[in-house]
Amino acid sequence: MHKGTPKAVDGKLTAEGLCFAIIVSRFNASITTKLLEGCVDTLRQRGTDNECIEVIWCPGAFEIPFLARQAALTGKFDAIICLGAVIRGDTPHFDYVCDQTTRGIGQVGMETNVPTIFGILTTDNLEQALDRIGGKSGHKGSEAAEAAIEMVHVLKDLLLKYPTKGNLNS
Repeated sequence: MHKGTPKAVDGKLTAEGLCFAIIVSRFNASITTKLLEGCVDTLRQRGTDNECIEVIWCPGAFEIPFLARQAALTGKFDAIICLGAVIRGDTPHFDYVCDQTTRGIGQVGMETNVPTIFGILTTDNLEQALDRIGGKSGHKGSEAAEAAIEMVHVLKDLLLKYPTKGNLNS
């Protein structure tokens, strides 16, 4: 009854010719600098030139969505990668920051049609954060870079295959 294979749009993991903005929180810098290192290393390994990687520092995770939106609106970047670390403390501050940062980063991508990647660690303690910067849970900075590269290719392929009306990237 069903013949052949379904159509597929799939992203590549080569970053040659692509440009990225990386928005990084200074808060919890011992973690975020490691996220940044893994992200930049992966972008370089996948073919991105140094001139096409812009690192933008901000005070904390809460401020990341604002700068991500500004970077996306420049039209210079193929994707925006957001890196930060929010570690639970004794107050509800953790919940407010995580909620608004998550919502804001998602909104940036939806409003600008520029892939905006969530590379924010939200952990209960420092040990969990350390596990995610090259420990037993992998390297989330590197994973964010790969997600950005793949999303750029998926978006480009999707729009080539199925152009849409009113698309900001057409």
